[in-house]
Amino acid sequence: MGTSLQEFAQKNNIVGLGEEALEAIIKQEQGYTLERAQQFLSFHQRIEHELLNHPIITHNAYTSWFEKGEANTAQVKDLIIQFSVFSNLFLHAQLHKVINSDSIESMRASKEILVNELGVIFRPREKKLRNETQAVSNDYDDAKDPALLSPEGTVDGGTFRFSAAHFEWMVRIAESLGLGFNDIGKRKHGCETTLFFCDELVRIYGSEDYETSQAASYAVENWAARGFWKQLIRGLQSYKEKHNSKLSIGFFTYHDRLEAQHADHTQDELEEYYFENPHLNEDAFIQNGNQMLKAVQVFWDGLEKRRKNIESSPA
Repeated sequence: MGTSLQEFAQKNNIVGLGEEALEAIIKQEQGYTLERAQQFLSFHQRIEHELLNHPIITHNAYTSWFEKGEANTAQVKDLIIQFSVFSNLFLHAQLHKVINSDSIESMRASKEILVNELGVIFRPREKKLRNETQAVSNDYDDAKDPALLSPEGTVDGGTFRFSAAHFEWMVRIAESLGLGFNDIGKRKHGCETTLFFCDELVRIYGSEDYETSQAASYAVENWAARGFWKQLIRGLQSYKEKHNSKLSIGFFTYHDRLEAQHADHTQDELEEYYFENPHLNEDAFIQNGNQMLKAVQVFWDGLEKRRKNIESSPA
């Protein structure tokens, strides 16, 4: 943040507001007032205490166990199967979010997530020299390795690769565990708790009421950015070492890199939405966000219960 913006924020007691909002206040754009800025900061404090302190964010029992590297093959398979159902059915919820957007800008933001999931590779937003662009394009010729792909940029003008589809990365993980394409990803493969989570994503995250959808999106993206990916990665790496496995974990490492920017974008979207919608129901926003996180917790608690019930396997 520039020095002048910092000084303006400090002078007016609105430190913590994003740059775009601060600039809009300085320009006196419609709805962007100092009073509304202070109201937003108070609202954001409520969110921190009443939403982002949810147990599934502060302590996920399953991922805390998994990162210790104690999972056997049967337990790892169970994780991959249930996560593949969530990953595949998430497309349904994201499409609902695209359809139910309240502006062309929000529709485009939702499309960025959807088509990247389907295999459109992000390209840098800034212009590149022709030889630099060609070099990047060559790196993308084999999109089977998510490590080659940037989690930042835009899908506008990006390249589609079948092998860059996130579910195809999940298929490759499954294959290294002896599972096939038809063993994962379908609704029939999901347990009751996984399907509850997926259905709640459609109902809340993909809601026709955009304010409800925004609350769910904010909750989901902040959950996803709070470290559970790293916990799963550590557990999978331990499994690979113990079993001398060629298990592909690119799906997880890519999403770990991706989610940080998603949370940042969601924060910017929340600020913009708050200033442009003076009648936003703060109580309903927090309630809907918590409903979404409750569904997230049902998913992980289901995995926790299942892993305890799975017999130890020597494999």
